[in-house]
Amino acid sequence: MAIIKPFRALRPPKDLAREVSALPYDVMNVEEACSMAAGNPNSFLHISRPEIDLPREIDPHDDSVYLQGKLNLAEFIRRGVVAQDVQECFYVYRQRMGEISQTGLVVCASVDDYQQGIIKKHEHTRADKEEDRVKHIDILDANDEPVFYLSRSCPEVENIIEQVTGSIPEYDFVSEDGVGHTAWIIADQVLIERLISLFAAIPRLYVADGHHRSAAASRVRNLRRDKNSSHTGSEEYNSFLTVIFPENQLHIMPYNRAVKDLNGRTAAEFIALVRERFEVTPSIVPVAPADRHEFGMYLNDRWYLLETLPSFINEQDTVARLDVSILQNNLLDPLLGIHNPRTDQRIHFIGGIRGTDELVKLVDSGEFAVAFALHPTSIRELIELADQDQIMPPKSTWFEPKLRSGLFVHQLH
Repeated sequence: MAIIKPFRALRPPKDLAREVSALPYDVMNVEEACSMAAGNPNSFLHISRPEIDLPREIDPHDDSVYLQGKLNLAEFIRRGVVAQDVQECFYVYRQRMGEISQTGLVVCASVDDYQQGIIKKHEHTRADKEEDRVKHIDILDANDEPVFYLSRSCPEVENIIEQVTGSIPEYDFVSEDGVGHTAWIIADQVLIERLISLFAAIPRLYVADGHHRSAAASRVRNLRRDKNSSHTGSEEYNSFLTVIFPENQLHIMPYNRAVKDLNGRTAAEFIALVRERFEVTPSIVPVAPADRHEFGMYLNDRWYLLETLPSFINEQDTVARLDVSILQNNLLDPLLGIHNPRTDQRIHFIGGIRGTDELVKLVDSGEFAVAFALHPTSIRELIELADQDQIMPPKSTWFEPKLRSGLFVHQLH
């Protein structure tokens, strides 16, 4: 059973929602964060990326950075930029990006569910990134950015959400990137109890985006539990902020790759080796693969379509048959020497939202020698693999649109 609970969100008033909301902390560097927050003292980046308010020479993992985030949140509360709801609620959050529309339920998920495997993962976390989120959440005393979860479709849950979205929204704005954001409040206790009951019949939830935030929430709970001699299990730190979307509404984009060199080979030598494992067809247009086991390759001002030869596809292995695995195991590792893509500094990962133009830009700049466009991992593949407690290769999924930060904050005290 999946446990969800309502909470008293710390959130902006209607007229400040657009001004406060910001992209998540991990899709930008500090220079980009500074630019995005420039001239906007109400940008949530002052909380999620507090290093923008400190001298550039300070290490972003210095304790002063986390303390600055805490000070900034307190200042937001003092100025009325955010205020806490009087009663515990659920919230509905809809995003619209072009033809894509996804509507999720904003709740607090259970740390116990995460630790017991009811919330399923599909990626490993990096120790440094996880430690960063632990310090940020613990010192801030809040989950300031929601984790992006998915669930199996439940018609009754979707009917309730549809009913709620027929009412007047609390927020309705378009952010600077053209994505529409609409939110509603569920304060009706009958609906809240019904949703809790319906989710109790859902056997699993799945992490779509936010493995580090989930792991950090779990560790923060353990830290606070161990320090609290009166721990009961009902404290706010036993749950963490999530938005849960039904599987039939989510959109995964590819996570593309670029590599800095050809591992000591000429372009001709490299292509000859690629032909041993892939059917290689030159293309006069950019290649965005239309089917599984196909790849686009950009090299020396030219695009190629790579079609994996059948003998290099193992459809019986849930992980090996993923396109990210096929590319890693049959090209990146044996031909380009990228043995560990999690740590190798020669490989760069590019979210699919940037399209094939970004791959061309990277290679044409001379900084990278070759780039690969992938076919996106499917929701079905993610769920099947997670249900088997398997782990995907790093950077296998790119979900879009990204959840905005600042619209809902869950305080831990």
